[in-house]
Amino acid sequence: MGARLARVPFVTTFHGIYNARSPLKRFYNSIMAKGDVVIANSEFTREHILSHYAVDPEKVTAIPRGADLEIFDPAKVSQADAQAMRGAWHVAAHESRCVVIAPARLTRWKGQLVLIEAVRLIEQRRPGTLKVIIAGDAQGRVSYLQELQAAIDGAGLREVVALVGHVDTMAAAFAASDVAVFPVTEAEAFGRGAVEAQAMGVPVIASNLGGFTETVVDGETGLLVAPGVAPALAAALEHLIDLGEPGRREMGDRARQRARRLYATSALQSATLAVYRRLLEGASPKPRAAAQAF
Repeated sequence: MGARLARVPFVTTFHGIYNARSPLKRFYNSIMAKGDVVIANSEFTREHILSHYAVDPEKVTAIPRGADLEIFDPAKVSQADAQAMRGAWHVAAHESRCVVIAPARLTRWKGQLVLIEAVRLIEQRRPGTLKVIIAGDAQGRVSYLQELQAAIDGAGLREVVALVGHVDTMAAAFAASDVAVFPVTEAEAFGRGAVEAQAMGVPVIASNLGGFTETVVDGETGLLVAPGVAPALAAALEHLIDLGEPGRREMGDRARQRARRLYATSALQSATLAVYRRLLEGASPKPRAAAQAF
């Protein structure tokens, strides 16, 4: 209202898919769709806005989130740092197992239980092929943390799956890993972790939902799987195990090149400034121009 009275252009940014479980919450959220320009952090988010709010499509621009490529650059992580991370995970220096990391806060919809079940299936068929690192803070969800540990123990995976808690240096964690997994059961608006992993040259397995369908090219930079389906996730993991280190490295190289081309923080900044510039100059926001990554 203040912007309207002052005749100042009003820009809003949708960073996520906001819940609207009541008419009041829906009204509260609707302010995000009332900008002269509305910036969505993915095409998935843009389509959500257009399907849930009465907004002119010409006003909604998709600009993907960026990853800090100064940090998430394999050349910036020493082999010693990567080996130190693997040592902290009790992974031997010349470990033959495929090291898989699942980085996310510990909450049910992030799919950690689905991953544990997928690993159980793999261990039944081909034991000793995986080391799985579940990295993330429980943020007070003590009962869920206990449920995860019980699932690991119940499946006999104590030597295979490790709950390592919060990790401060994710670039080193990705450098210490062969595969990154994001087995969410609900759509992520963007899912920056998958981009950061790919920027580090790590192939990604992610649920075929939301922003992951834009940031992961199935069969080229990683694999997309049905959400919540442990056998499908297990099959994808086995596929990357069977590729071997050279095949995973080749896929990771493609992922790194694409991430650096499309998801640099500088690209996000430039696209956002271009939207502001067009708005201040009174031109059309050209919604698709800023979304060249798609």
